[in-house]
Amino acid sequence: MRERHGPWAVLLIAVAAFVAVSGIIGLAAGGSGAAVVGFTRPRVASYWESLDGNWVRCGLCPRRCVVAPGGRGYCGVRENRDGVYYTLTYGNPCALHVDPIEKKPFYHFLPTTTAFSIATAGCNLDCKFCQNWHISQARPEELANYDLPPEEVVAAAVRSGSPSIAYTYSEPTIFYEYMLDCARLAHAKGIRNVYHSNGYIMPEPLRELCAYLDAANIDLKGFTEEYYADMSDGSLAPVLRTLRILREEGVHLEITTLLVPGRNDDPEELRAMCRWIRESLGADVPLHFSRFHPQHKLQNLPPTPVERLEEARRIALEEGLEYVYIGNVPGHEANNTYCPACSAELIHRIGYTVEVRGLVDGRCSECGAAVDGVWQ
Repeated sequence: MRERHGPWAVLLIAVAAFVAVSGIIGLAAGGSGAAVVGFTRPRVASYWESLDGNWVRCGLCPRRCVVAPGGRGYCGVRENRDGVYYTLTYGNPCALHVDPIEKKPFYHFLPTTTAFSIATAGCNLDCKFCQNWHISQARPEELANYDLPPEEVVAAAVRSGSPSIAYTYSEPTIFYEYMLDCARLAHAKGIRNVYHSNGYIMPEPLRELCAYLDAANIDLKGFTEEYYADMSDGSLAPVLRTLRILREEGVHLEITTLLVPGRNDDPEELRAMCRWIRESLGADVPLHFSRFHPQHKLQNLPPTPVERLEEARRIALEEGLEYVYIGNVPGHEANNTYCPACSAELIHRIGYTVEVRGLVDGRCSECGAAVDGVWQ
């Protein structure tokens, strides 16, 4: 069984969630009132099948949980009620923010714009280094949630002036039905949909989502099954499959790898990962090496040395990747975008202060080389 929180922890989680969303809900069309601890809107889930004895099998993520009557899946947000599988996260986000698109992080997708960002409780992995563990490892009834159906999400995005909606913070796959309905409505209004995910999803729901998805940043947490099992209670193979499908479906793709000291920073492992990205996805997929800071269950480890991040970037460039970034190190030159043909600086970044300097209509203003991305 997964570790659950005691009463005091639940109270702190609820308070943190309330603070996270305060002030943003006023953007919603019509106003949706205050957050309510424990508010849920149960709805019959997608992608499951009935089994004997009122058991069900979930088909949304690779865990394919088999759930007894009255039980929940691993994610903690899908419940078997008398043989019918319900999602408990539809229309009740616990986090709403207007963020720079670079925070997701997307460096090759509508730079300098904002994304209206939403999340609900729950996750289908259990990462020891999770920075949003207070919502990802909670159940919906433990958090302060807003009543915000899809049409109000889209209205809030319009009011915020954001050209995109980001499904982020926790794992969007576990609020799949809510995300899909928001994405459909947003698509019809000309608003882009972006997805920051662990990539732990089955092919059929992923391909359905791709019809409305404009960009995805997938956390490739490491490049061995052992690392995934130990650090996230998951598996590498489904994530690699997700990356291939997103590329096949024409979704703009970026990848983030959190470099944890002594855990997933072996140079040969990194070289193998970068080679796989180039050979399986393409040299033009942006790769973000993000700096680890002690948190959640790994507070005993030091932050990633900047030199280790720089070594990882050097390896990626040697393997032929064209756009390799270092994240969580504000002001580092590897936050900038450079032309892969002539090395001219195209986009300058210091934290979330972003200046497009040498990019015109998706091309380098110095040499005219095309730069992969969505720029307008």
